[in-house]
Amino acid sequence: MPRSVNQRGDPVNGDSFVDIVACVVSIMIIMVVLEGMRIKNAPLEASVPPAPAAAELEKELAVEESLRSDILEIDAEARKVEGEIVARAAARDYLATAVSAAEHEIRRRRDALDQERQAEYDLNERTSQSRLELERLVRQREEVEKQPRRRVVLEHFPTPLSRTVEGPEAHLLISNGRIAFVPLEPLLKDFESQAKRQVHRLREQQEYTDMVGPIGGFRLRYTLERYDVPMEVVRQTGRGGSYVRLRKWTLIPVSNELGEPVRLALGGESDFRRELAKILPGRTTITIWVYPDGFEAFREVRNELYRLGYSIAARPLPPGAPIGGSPEGTKSAAQ
Repeated sequence: MPRSVNQRGDPVNGDSFVDIVACVVSIMIIMVVLEGMRIKNAPLEASVPPAPAAAELEKELAVEESLRSDILEIDAEARKVEGEIVARAAARDYLATAVSAAEHEIRRRRDALDQERQAEYDLNERTSQSRLELERLVRQREEVEKQPRRRVVLEHFPTPLSRTVEGPEAHLLISNGRIAFVPLEPLLKDFESQAKRQVHRLREQQEYTDMVGPIGGFRLRYTLERYDVPMEVVRQTGRGGSYVRLRKWTLIPVSNELGEPVRLALGGESDFRRELAKILPGRTTITIWVYPDGFEAFREVRNELYRLGYSIAARPLPPGAPIGGSPEGTKSAAQ
């Protein structure tokens, strides 16, 4: 490697230059460390600002005292304002209460006046209606007095002492202005025959419902039930087991136009007359089932049957209720 040459041509030693630089750096590092240790061990000296002058201090105290006085004055003023607000709110509430009471009293007096006027109006209305009704009754009385007197015919019927029907019984139904014979006895015979064949069904079920007919325009629906003797009865009587009994039966008409109109049936040549001729008076009781709309027709039929010497039993039915019965029902009572 070629060496550096100074101006005079003498060669420069590179190692000596590096040694010089290292010495200088070491000296600087040592000086920095010594200065840091001096600063660290040096005593602290607080920098206290110079005390203000007495005149300035008194001036600041005066300003502070003035501000405190203003604050107290403002606080007192605020308290005064708050007290005035509370007082005015109380006065406002009192006035609102007084106004509400006055309005309530005004409404009460107005309602009282309205009630008096309404009562007076109602009284005048009733008086007017009563006057019109009186005039109508007076006119009606005058018309009745002008009409000729009519004779009053008193109808005589057997003494209304009833007795329970025990013998043969025929049944009639009056509905929708028509009258029809009800073949109840034939239907019950068919029921007894069919029920004996259906008893086995109650071994597996508690009750059984079936129907027989139609006969004469009616069907009979019945319900059988199995009755198990309670254990209390078994312990008391020593008899137990089960048996079949009729729970209820109901007649169902196949049409609403059964039989004949009552006026036609009471004529000389009618199906009703031919069926009635098969029943001997004094031996068979005729039970008439009738709905409320057939009471007038019932009176006509009853008069004719009394005239022919038959015993009559009446069975009124509620609207829409079918003819029916059960073992707990009552028997007909004839007159």
